[in-house]
Amino acid sequence: MAQPRDTLRQTVVIASAVLAIAGAFVGSGAAGGTPIQNAAGGALAADATPIAPGGPAFAVWTPIYIGLFTYAVWQALPAQRTDARQRRLGYPVAASLLLNAAWILSIQFGFLALSVPVIALLLVVLVWAFRVTLASRPKNIVETIVADGAIGLYLGWVCVATAANFTALLVAAGFDGFGISADTWAVVIIAVAGLVGVLVAIGGHGRLAPAASLSWGLAWVAIARLSGDLLSTPAAIAAIVSVIVVVVLTVLIRIRSPRLVTA
Repeated sequence: MAQPRDTLRQTVVIASAVLAIAGAFVGSGAAGGTPIQNAAGGALAADATPIAPGGPAFAVWTPIYIGLFTYAVWQALPAQRTDARQRRLGYPVAASLLLNAAWILSIQFGFLALSVPVIALLLVVLVWAFRVTLASRPKNIVETIVADGAIGLYLGWVCVATAANFTALLVAAGFDGFGISADTWAVVIIAVAGLVGVLVAIGGHGRLAPAASLSWGLAWVAIARLSGDLLSTPAAIAAIVSVIVVVVLTVLIRIRSPRLVTA
């Protein structure tokens, strides 16, 4: 039976989605804010660090936001009010939306050091939400797309964004690499991001959405290092190899896994 806390959960998710979309407009510069790539002294610009994806990579936010907002509307329908899966998923999604808005706010005010723990917490929350989607099957194709698909895309992209954000903080703080070259550090960090993609592929039994967005982000790291203002062939090669490994492994696991549940 429906309980007051079910309506509260649905309302919180809707409100969180509205705040996140408002934050996205501010972060894009469309609502008077500073575009993210220009905020915080340009620390997150495409040529700020060897880990920064090229500008077009951020187009991935369009399907992510569309998916999350659609999820927020869909989960608010009466049919989802007492759904056991949505009872477990609603608050993690709401928390991720609020953390995303908090991250944009921290960058807008130039608090780069604060943005790193915020995005790290966002990653933890998304792993939580992802695990919830793994625990049971979606009941139809709509839920597969707006819940599992949107959360998967969100998770994969934030994996790359976390690596880029952490690197941006180190560079802005004047980290000298302990005498190790920037190219070597870039390869190491990209390899870690690729390893995360491997772990997500294994733990997610071949989920396509997180692999797609993580690979998209790393592909644009490679493109930016081969054709942008900050060139790095080692970083580009590491990113390309990581993309190939994540994509191939995800597809193989998806084909062979008897526990595959969704997108």
